[in-house]
Amino acid sequence: MTRISHDSVPGWLVFIVLAIVATAIYALGIHGGFLFDDYPNIVDNHGVQPADATVRSLIRSALSSPSSEFKRPLASLTFAANFLASGLDPVAMKITNVAIHLANGVLAFLLCRMILKVIGDETADDRNSGITAAIVAGCWLLLPINLTAVLYVVQRMESLANLFVLIGLLGYVRSRIRMQHSASATGFWAAATSIVFPTILGLLAKETAVMLPLYALVIEFIVFRGLSLRPSSTGDAVVRDKRIIGAYVLVLALPIAAGLAWILPGLLRPSGWSTRNFTLGTRLLTEARVVIDYVAWTIVPTPGALSFYHDDFAISSGFFAPWTTAASILALGATVVLAFATHRKAPTVSLGLLLYLACHLLTATILPLELVYEHRNYFASLGLMLAVVPLLAPWSGYGKSAGILVRRTLLAALVVQFAAQLAILSHAWNSPLDLAQALAERAPKSPRAQYELGRTYIVLSHYDEQSPFTPLAYAPLERGAALKGSTILPEQALIFLNSRLGRPLKDAWWDSITSKLRENKVGVQDESALGALSDCMRQGLCHLPVGRMMDAYLAALSHESKSARLLAMYSDFAWNQLNDHELSVRVAREVVEVDGREPAYRISLINKLINLSRFDEARTQRDTLVTMNVGGAYDDDIARIDTALAKP
Repeated sequence: MTRISHDSVPGWLVFIVLAIVATAIYALGIHGGFLFDDYPNIVDNHGVQPADATVRSLIRSALSSPSSEFKRPLASLTFAANFLASGLDPVAMKITNVAIHLANGVLAFLLCRMILKVIGDETADDRNSGITAAIVAGCWLLLPINLTAVLYVVQRMESLANLFVLIGLLGYVRSRIRMQHSASATGFWAAATSIVFPTILGLLAKETAVMLPLYALVIEFIVFRGLSLRPSSTGDAVVRDKRIIGAYVLVLALPIAAGLAWILPGLLRPSGWSTRNFTLGTRLLTEARVVIDYVAWTIVPTPGALSFYHDDFAISSGFFAPWTTAASILALGATVVLAFATHRKAPTVSLGLLLYLACHLLTATILPLELVYEHRNYFASLGLMLAVVPLLAPWSGYGKSAGILVRRTLLAALVVQFAAQLAILSHAWNSPLDLAQALAERAPKSPRAQYELGRTYIVLSHYDEQSPFTPLAYAPLERGAALKGSTILPEQALIFLNSRLGRPLKDAWWDSITSKLRENKVGVQDESALGALSDCMRQGLCHLPVGRMMDAYLAALSHESKSARLLAMYSDFAWNQLNDHELSVRVAREVVEVDGREPAYRISLINKLINLSRFDEARTQRDTLVTMNVGGAYDDDIARIDTALAKP
């Protein structure tokens, strides 16, 4: 067993204290409910709600995520495990998230301590490097910007992926230290393994783990500089290790080239951006502002900035529209220059800034993702803490002229600020109503924030005319519907509410839905809203005019690019509400052509074909389904289909 040295004790004590503070603060918010993307991924996703823990059920759970075509099976399995243990209890799921966050904090502490000890420029001894690392990791645990990766249940995907990223980096740094003290080949292979396998495991939780090799390269450049102890004719010597270059060609350069060759053709086509209200060019311009804003939101967080919903973030249409676009591009350029200019004299500053920028290369560049999400800073913010905290450490070699008292005061103020802001945010997350009200107040121009407040009032009203929450729902929903860039969710909620209460449905709501669907790109939330109205009709809970619903679907389908999900909903609507089975089957065929990899769409088509006694086509589709039945996840569906096909 490895002994804990006397010099390492102070660092562990500081970290444990900060970790306890972080745990206590997060405990203030664990009793809140589910939110936003928690619903399609967990609450309404029956795939992560298995009846048992059999292999077949777990495989189906692993492949059930609607959030990515890569399915993120490891994250889905953890949601399934939570469900098997405690059902759809958000508290248990949030406690699990807090535990993952704390585990990441321990790994961050160990990683930073090793890096600081190797760099050695800003720390006089192991004791001070441990304390500095503890404050870096402790501040990171307390960062308010990371709250959504903890209390927002679905973002366990992000924190779990980074668990493997940190494990990989820790193993890599440990192996590279060994390579500088031993010429044995085992150190190199351990370093390579520390990159490859944690990346693969992390990818099973979320795609952001793919950045692990790049983070390792940044650490290599700043900390180890490609040096290893290698045999030579005159004896072992520390020299440039060509194996390191070869390894990064294999694990980084070649995958990047292959990935770009795969995704670029789609990104360069206009259809690749059909569901977004921005283009590749305007996204890149906007993300320059976003990445700079993230820095301020991390180091000097304010409630107004950390508003969770950022759908009101203005899109940059040019370098000076708004003017902060050009300023942000210049600031990013200056950051890059600073990072490389300081890599010798202030290596922690350089390392931290480069890790921050590297993290955002995936989510803030060419992929057609939504523009702003706070949880995207989960790893990036660790880089910022590594850049900032050692500068303020009173025992470091940086800025000694500033005075020990000043630096201790600034460092303490930073920790207190993080803890205070996190406590305010966490307390709001402890109640669905408090959170909805707080977020609507922080982001008055956010359609999502206004919609969520109205939806929360509806949920609390239980569709009771006498409930005090019922009249409160209308104002935020009407306000949200009128805001620029809003989806049809507010109108859908208004129609849903009045229909359940037996109140008249305003023509203006229907007109607004049809107009938005026809004039704007149809997004995931628009599809969800249409699907919710259709389900309400199918269940007999809502009596909606079929003609109005048909108009809405036709408006959504008027665009050249149509998602498989939208087509599938229209197929079901045609079958259940229009009673037009021919139309339904025709559209269902189109669905499997658009997305033939989703078994649920093919199962739906097969069931419709069987109902219409088109058994030959149903058998053909059934045979294709069998080839998609990974691990027997769809054995029950295939058995039911076979039983139905055997009856004739």
